[in-house]
Amino acid sequence: MSHTPLTRRGLLQTGGGLGLAALGLGAGSGNASAAVPVTRRFDLTKPSYDLYRHKPLHDDTVQQSFAFDSVNKRLFVAQRRNGSPSSAGDLCITQLNFAGGYTTFMHLKGFGHGVAFGVEPVGGSSYLWTEVDANANGYGRRLARFKFSGGTTLDHSAAITKYSPVPGAVEYTCSIDPVHNNLTVRYHSDGAKHIIVFSLADARSGDFSKPKAHFKQPSISGTMQGYTSYGSYAYFMTGNAYSSSNPYPGNTCLSSVDLNTGTVKQGPTLTKAGSTLSFREPEGLAIYRTDAGQSRLFLGFASGDAGDRRSNLFYKNVLV
Repeated sequence: MSHTPLTRRGLLQTGGGLGLAALGLGAGSGNASAAVPVTRRFDLTKPSYDLYRHKPLHDDTVQQSFAFDSVNKRLFVAQRRNGSPSSAGDLCITQLNFAGGYTTFMHLKGFGHGVAFGVEPVGGSSYLWTEVDANANGYGRRLARFKFSGGTTLDHSAAITKYSPVPGAVEYTCSIDPVHNNLTVRYHSDGAKHIIVFSLADARSGDFSKPKAHFKQPSISGTMQGYTSYGSYAYFMTGNAYSSSNPYPGNTCLSSVDLNTGTVKQGPTLTKAGSTLSFREPEGLAIYRTDAGQSRLFLGFASGDAGDRRSNLFYKNVLV
């Protein structure tokens, strides 16, 4: 099943969907609606704390991103599938518990690079929102939503729900804010990256006519390694693995962007989370709220030697 944007609630288009003008935007414009309720933001200068270190995944490649199912207490980590070139877009999704213990895995064939994805709990099941239909460079050309099924392989050509929120856009990824129930989408269009935010309920139904925010991503220096959103702010992580030209404490930085203005609020701020890890490549951001009500911004890092890469997660929990 495929979805393109709706012109009005309940009427599904089968053509190209809405253009940027119909969304109230010109190509490359700033935010049109400033419709995201203002919330507090994470202070990126505050310390980070360990969730776990050095946990093996199903495949032994570098993790790319991760996401939580806070209802069913599951953690999912994406990585490139063993033996598959990055251009193929083949991913492995490992399911862990919150202590980093291995549970199961799922292989995705021809989906994308895995910079970011989201998880939506539905009863006792976990539905993944990922990129899909990898292009020649291995990046997804659309978004997909499907039920996670351990021990299986899913081909991108399967009959799964796919979405194209912005006509003409390419290289989609997405992230879910599980606290405020928003879907944040990052896509490439007109030679630049853009951010657009929808309510998760609207996105699930295929209604992309009412974005809460939509803007060209502001310039953030460094290699992009992950993003997520919490309330009225998006968070970005940049950086590279340790090397002779990037020794301890590395160059991993965090930045926050106001979704209602499209401008950087804080950062880039150097983080030393996991600074003693070997290799230490920044890989992924995600949001989680504890049962006690504490919101956390999680940072992911890959560690270890080639052929035995490990997963490491840390978090910040101070809101201002």
